[in-house]
Amino acid sequence: MASTDTGADAGRNDSPAAGKSPDTQDLAGLEAGLDALESVQTVRTPLRETLSRKVLPPVTAVALVLVVWQLLVWAEVAPDYKLPAPSDVWGEVTDAWRQGTLLDYVWTSVSRGLLGFLMALAIGTPLGLLVARVKFVRAAVGPVLSGLQSLPSVAWVPPAVLWLGLDNSMMYAVILLGAVPSVANGLVAGIDQIPPLFLRAGRTLGATGLRGARYIVMPAALPGYLAGLKQGWAFSWRSLMAAEIIASSPDLGVGLGQLLENGRNNASISQVFLAIFLILLVGIAIDLLVFSPLERRVLRGRGLLVTR
Repeated sequence: MASTDTGADAGRNDSPAAGKSPDTQDLAGLEAGLDALESVQTVRTPLRETLSRKVLPPVTAVALVLVVWQLLVWAEVAPDYKLPAPSDVWGEVTDAWRQGTLLDYVWTSVSRGLLGFLMALAIGTPLGLLVARVKFVRAAVGPVLSGLQSLPSVAWVPPAVLWLGLDNSMMYAVILLGAVPSVANGLVAGIDQIPPLFLRAGRTLGATGLRGARYIVMPAALPGYLAGLKQGWAFSWRSLMAAEIIASSPDLGVGLGQLLENGRNNASISQVFLAIFLILLVGIAIDLLVFSPLERRVLRGRGLLVTR
């Protein structure tokens, strides 16, 4: 019996893991796992794969919509003055392009929307920080911001016209009232999701006050803040369209909202569809050119996006 036990012990001592304790083995496994994570490298996606994954699906969807649209026109499910053919809408596009007014329509609205959004960003960001970090301000202002965010933007157009008149200041006021609550609430939500350990570590390292907001709070709250910015832009754009549809004046020029209203007044359904498509196109373009790259950059910086 003694010799048998000794032989078994000797066999176990000859194994590769004989001289290692369980803690040492766990540590080695952890190090191997970390090395495997660090070995994952970002690889640029080939152009062909990018086109097939990101460009082809939306192009296919648009083509299907056009086909269905044309089939409905051929089936005469509605009269021409209610459902124009795609060729009629395209004729409106070419006419506006020849007259040199197409880009003017787009730029009038886009310039107002972007400037109003930047103003909302400048106001909503410090307001969100203040609401998130000061309990009394959150108790007093937080419910008001939530209520303003749920209020339809079109409700602000009549009082803005009475207060400021028919000029660009009225447009910017409507945009601010619609977008500032979304930006502020997005930042508040992002700050609320910061792990308390980050804040304690920042205070330990001396990052308090404005330094803490700059180096700890804002970077940690960036995903929620970015979501608030996307929603803030959506509210800015919708608020502007509501203001342009309701308020018209020669001093304001003709934006996309006014183009939509002109189509209704002229009983031109093709012009109405043109305005709708341009409004939709601008919204998609801003998301693809501005917010999607920002979102990818944030995800890549946090190791959540492997391919570029």
